Amino acid sequence: MTNTLHRYGNERNLSNDFIVFAIPCRGHNDKDSVPKLKRFLRTATKYNPVNLGDGSHGGAYRPSKNLNPTAHWSRESEPDFETVIEGVNTPTTVAAVFDNIQAVEEFVAELQKEDLGLSINISALIDRAQECCDDVGISRHSVEYSLGFMGQTDRLADRQVMELSTMCGHGMISFNFARKMIDWVKEGRRTPDQACNYFSRFCSCGIFNPTRAKEILEEARRRNS
Repeated sequence: MTNTLHRYGNERNLSNDFIVFAIPCRGHNDKDSVPKLKRFLRTATKYNPVNLGDGSHGGAYRPSKNLNPTAHWSRESEPDFETVIEGVNTPTTVAAVFDNIQAVEEFVAELQKEDLGLSINISALIDRAQECCDDVGISRHSVEYSLGFMGQTDRLADRQVMELSTMCGHGMISFNFARKMIDWVKEGRRTPDQACNYFSRFCSCGIFNPTRAKEILEEARRRNS
């Protein structure tokens, strides 16, 4: 099971959304896995990921208790990959987020050569993940599908709110927060880049894709103009 399984969207805006995980198995290959997890993340940085994540300590964009709320709009917005890598100190799940399939293929091809002995999971549209595996000569071990949302779906938020909120699998981006950021972008109170950086800091495991979020917000702004 992965917390990225239920990312909401259409084929167009999910086609360049890829999360590659490395996961040790407790009691089997978790011993001495920390250097391997760091190596996974270090290798990922060679292929220009848009985010890195450590399930125990957070992602490349993080909030700060030492700043007041107004500072968050003007503070440094570049992802801090080194903090994520150096912060891995226990067996955990780590992830690298990419916004293009070429980078994923090159990264996975290098992982195949590295042979870290960890479980590697690609979370993406099934045909895109399969394309990646085929191009680098990997036979897929298994596949897991999301069956979508069921029940009283009329009570769910609208499409763009869902697309943004479900990019945080732990639910740290609420519907109301996503709706507020969309409205502020439409009103010109914040740019899509500012809103994306703010969103990213709330995702506690670092699997939020700011590139995709920006596309969603840009679309919302165009439709409002």
